Amino acid sequence: MRNILLILIVVMSGKNLANAQTKTTDTAKVEIVQSEKIKELADKHIQINEKAHIRGYRVKIHFGTDKSKSKEIKAEFIAKYPDVPAYEKYDQPNFNIRVGDFRTKLEAYKFLRKVQVDFPAAFLVQDDIEFPKE
Repeated sequence: MRNILLILIVVMSGKNLANAQTKTTDTAKVEIVQSEKIKELADKHIQINEKAHIRGYRVKIHFGTDKSKSKEIKAEFIAKYPDVPAYEKYDQPNFNIRVGDFRTKLEAYKFLRKVQVDFPAAFLVQDDIEFPKE
């Protein structure tokens, strides 16, 4: 009796598998079921990475002890290159003006050549840069 029942179950399940394999549909739907904690953790990870800095290069266009001169040079740079970010940093006793967020030295060097027309004392520095907004 057990053998007959076992054979019947195997035959019926094989028949259902054969039917399942022959059916095709044009659309597929995937549903992901996960805990809200996983989504919160992923969102937190994204927020942390948005604030993170990466190593790259900037062009230093000025450094000196005169704060007003530094602000003047920064304003001059922003007027000439409005699409390039400019950063002012105080490293005692100097005020530094660094510009750009370049991931490679080659990118920074190309911009340096362009800027040296207006700021001949400019040079490359390695720095923590802002994460690209791309």
